[in-house]
Amino acid sequence: MKTCVFLAEGFEEIEALTVVDFFRRAGADIETVSITNTKEVVSTHAITILADKTIDEYNYDEYSCFVLPGGMPGSTNLKDCSTVIESIQTAMADGKIIGAICAAPIVLVAAGVVNGKHITSFPGSVKPSDLYVYEEKDVVVDGNVITSRAVGTAFQFTFMLLELLGFEYKNLKEVMLIK
Repeated sequence: MKTCVFLAEGFEEIEALTVVDFFRRAGADIETVSITNTKEVVSTHAITILADKTIDEYNYDEYSCFVLPGGMPGSTNLKDCSTVIESIQTAMADGKIIGAICAAPIVLVAAGVVNGKHITSFPGSVKPSDLYVYEEKDVVVDGNVITSRAVGTAFQFTFMLLELLGFEYKNLKEVMLIK
């Protein structure tokens, strides 16, 4: 079971790297994938991150979970990437776990995978629709889709992803002094 975190120019650092850091501490297999042909990806706060892979090296079949960090224009860049959209649509059809935080649920809406689902996002990012049920909660899980609101919910989001993937993270929480 390997997790893919897609990185686009303008991604939110905490939302992406909290997932990567906690997963690695928990012993979960995780990789970052730049949605361009370069491994260097500049975050929303001008921090350059070196991704594990580029989109050219990416192979959908390697992953059982896909994570979309928020941030602007990162979320829009993810939404505009056909490989990301196709991967999310296929992951939904295959029953793989899909996580999106902050503004990134716009990708899920664009991919058409949240129809009939309960979701959340950064306030105002996702437009109201009859296609899904919007909830103002920190984290919302509906089947294989998990959405979360913002930087301040990154810990909860990450722990829920780990739980859905079947990882024991109790010791990780204890080490980090999280109750």
